[in-house]
Amino acid sequence: MNKPASEKPPLALIAGPTASGKSALALRLAEAADGVIVNADSAQVYRDLRIVSARPSPDEEARVPHRLYGYRDGADPCSAADWATDARAAIAEAQAAGRLPILVGGTGLYLRILIEGIAPVPPIDPGVRTAVRAMTAAEAHKALAREDPDGAARIRPSDTTRAARALEVVRSTGRSLRDWQQHKEGGISGDVTLVPLILLPPRDWLQARCDVRFENMFSQQGIMEIISLLERSLPALAPVMRAIGVPEIAAWLHGELDREEALRAGRTSTRQYAKRQYTWFNRQPPADWPRLRDALEGEAVDRARAKLTEGLARARRPEATA
Repeated sequence: MNKPASEKPPLALIAGPTASGKSALALRLAEAADGVIVNADSAQVYRDLRIVSARPSPDEEARVPHRLYGYRDGADPCSAADWATDARAAIAEAQAAGRLPILVGGTGLYLRILIEGIAPVPPIDPGVRTAVRAMTAAEAHKALAREDPDGAARIRPSDTTRAARALEVVRSTGRSLRDWQQHKEGGISGDVTLVPLILLPPRDWLQARCDVRFENMFSQQGIMEIISLLERSLPALAPVMRAIGVPEIAAWLHGELDREEALRAGRTSTRQYAKRQYTWFNRQPPADWPRLRDALEGEAVDRARAKLTEGLARARRPEATA
């Protein structure tokens, strides 16, 4: 049941593509508004990938409370439903402490499920999940085309995550994922006053930051993270193994690419990922969610924080929630 409007606490949301400046803005807002930063990035949940996923540094995490960063082992895949359950708890904890929860991330599926709810798909049979996660992307999509043709038609063959999810659902439950998605439950939109800001900076600025980000991944610390991860021999389709930077650095370590080739591949992957996120956040969220199209640096960071602060002030005014 939705709460009365007057009882809905504010929830700030900072979303957008990778390297758009979300973390820096969230830190600035959290320090000004007594906030708790809650991660909504699917790679940053894994403790294996601090450098490669560009998680906040230990110094940054010490400045304000951070939740759901590096809290899952790479051997324990974090589904969107898993994350949404944990995010609800983290948000409730912040609210109970009288602090402002600030959702920060670029994983649109995570945010959609948290806000709108999720289809009540039963737990997947472990044997089915293991078999599906052991498949290559091509094998998973081909199997999906046989067992759920409509689902396969909506998923790119290269989208291993969605293809594997749709396949494991139809195999484990006998119903397609689309069938389950007709009725969602568990969304928090009726229980909070959402104050969102979508970051959509100039593309050339974003691309340059993506290139720098991947070069930082290829640091000695990032390489050591990938070496440690490879030593675990996790399934190739495990989400942690498909995170941006992992395949490219792993290929270099295996001698399949030289360093410059790996750098080029990683820059390309990072840019393509940012482009997909940019398109999603430009089109999918409600039209009345503010979009900030400035390069987030210098005074633009202060303007963005002020925009969120104004939105939070409106959310807290009695007339805004009456």
